[in-house]
Amino acid sequence: MLQNLLKIKYPILLAPMAGVSTPELAAEVSNAGGLGSLGLGSSSINKAREQIQSLKKQTNLPFQVNFFCHESIDSNDDLEKNWMKYCCHQFQNLELIKQINSPFPCLYKSFKDGDDYLNLVIKEQVPIVSFHFGIPHAYQIDKLKQANIVTMASATNVSEALYIAASGIDIIIAQGIEAGGHRGTFNTHTDSSIKTIDLIHLIKKEITIPTIAAGGIMNSQHVQQCFKAGADAVQLGTAFVQCSTSNASKNYVDALFRHRETQITSSISGRPARGLINDWHRYIDHPNCPSPPPYPHAYYFAKELYKLTKDNKYEPYWAGMNVSEIERIEAKDLVQKLSHGIMCK
Repeated sequence: MLQNLLKIKYPILLAPMAGVSTPELAAEVSNAGGLGSLGLGSSSINKAREQIQSLKKQTNLPFQVNFFCHESIDSNDDLEKNWMKYCCHQFQNLELIKQINSPFPCLYKSFKDGDDYLNLVIKEQVPIVSFHFGIPHAYQIDKLKQANIVTMASATNVSEALYIAASGIDIIIAQGIEAGGHRGTFNTHTDSSIKTIDLIHLIKKEITIPTIAAGGIMNSQHVQQCFKAGADAVQLGTAFVQCSTSNASKNYVDALFRHRETQITSSISGRPARGLINDWHRYIDHPNCPSPPPYPHAYYFAKELYKLTKDNKYEPYWAGMNVSEIERIEAKDLVQKLSHGIMCK
């Protein structure tokens, strides 16, 4: 039983949303019987340590931390200058773009680029670690196992799920196409775009290790559908963004309840991610759009542009499909409501 492996009361997980998750939100979910989380892929070692230590002061129950396992790619000056020129033209009079210099820095370090994050989670005795965009090196997985750390990784298709299972990682997070935020694809050129329920069915036919459903899950009805399909647990992100303990801005939260349509784009960060439709989707995702710089270099440009304009029509508000079905509710109450739905299924 997955609850026994994770040592949680309810098979309900908070998605580890980098930039949005906080120690307070994670603690609230863990203390309510679910599994809280910290998205640390965008954090420096020092910031990651601070968040982990803060969370441990607020709960003595299990939680997960998440890191990115992308393949780091060097900056390309020509590609970046071409991208800036294209965006300047599409956004028309945004002369501010010219204030952004290239080369674009690499904002986020991959877990695989060194052992700093590995050593941190071992030293801090983190109980559960999950990965996005791929999986760690084999020796890193072995060290996590030796430290009795439970491991999880996102899969967007059966091939990735089989690869995860063969690596010795304990749990698969089946991320359907409905999921908000970044797709967990290992290779951004081969996204199978499978719905969450269908992905659970496909993985369960071939793999025996526990599988968690993720993507477009907003309420008890969605949770019950996932368990009916064979999921061992569910992971929700967008439904928790509106909580007062999340790090989402007021503009972000208001937008979740004002807008209903989402779309996937690679133009913002260099990797496909689903969010509320904004001017990036309207004007940058043109049929003749050139390839953006690779992740996370493109993300640096998007973030700098937003800071210069102070206009939230350029700010990415990551959200999953079915966002119209979220409600204003605090984290502990949402966990209780979802758990009641599971027990009454």
